[in-house]
Amino acid sequence: MNCPSLLPALAIQIGAEVAERQMAAAALAAELGLPGLDDASMANGTHLLAFTATHLELRTLGADAPGPIYVDFVAGAAAHRRRFGGGRGQPLARAMGLKGGAMPRVVDATAGLGQDAFVLACLGCTVELVERAPIIAALLRDGLERARQDGEIGALARERLHLYNADGREYLRALPVERRPEVVYLDPMYPQRRKSALTSKEMRLLRQLVGEDLDAPALLDAALTVAQRRVVVKRPRLAPALAGPRPSACIEAPNTRFDLYLLS
Repeated sequence: MNCPSLLPALAIQIGAEVAERQMAAAALAAELGLPGLDDASMANGTHLLAFTATHLELRTLGADAPGPIYVDFVAGAAAHRRRFGGGRGQPLARAMGLKGGAMPRVVDATAGLGQDAFVLACLGCTVELVERAPIIAALLRDGLERARQDGEIGALARERLHLYNADGREYLRALPVERRPEVVYLDPMYPQRRKSALTSKEMRLLRQLVGEDLDAPALLDAALTVAQRRVVVKRPRLAPALAGPRPSACIEAPNTRFDLYLLS
């Protein structure tokens, strides 16, 4: 995600459910400048960033709160998509130009929870994941650390997925010429839908954390300056393109559209 502010005005606290993760919780609290569970001022906290015995997760507190959010590349939806997602025939792969043996270097400048970046890595790309919301970056870092220890995907995660907690615009503009990627991928926060069912719990919580991506056109401008071959922007199928140059082409999926900006 690419957000206007680095930390939202929410009452977020950090804690550990098991004793062996307490040091990790204290270190993350210091890194993010957030209070721990023993801080009396957090009695009315809205969210908890919790270290369980196996992973780091973000919980919304309250009686009707949805389930927790965490990053898992080893099992669940990520594993299913890796095995049955359609390979290089799926819309994301076609949008990225993965024809034949092409394995481009990609900067995912709005990494979020890393789902698309992981798919691209599974298809052979080397991906730099850039995420400037510190809490989301912490969740993503935890998921990547666990993936790197897995017997099946560990080598892939270590060699092809590299995380940077930075502003996407600044990161792209600071890249030296020799590190400029073939493709820049952007997945800015979708526009708020007024007449629709609630979006998934992940999307609702991410919107709470990062707000709207009001600077997405500026990020597109930076991407077009840096990418060697193309910029790909993921959008809702019926949403307008980002302000700026018109896309060269589009690839549509049932609920999603990939706007392609092809560069010479």
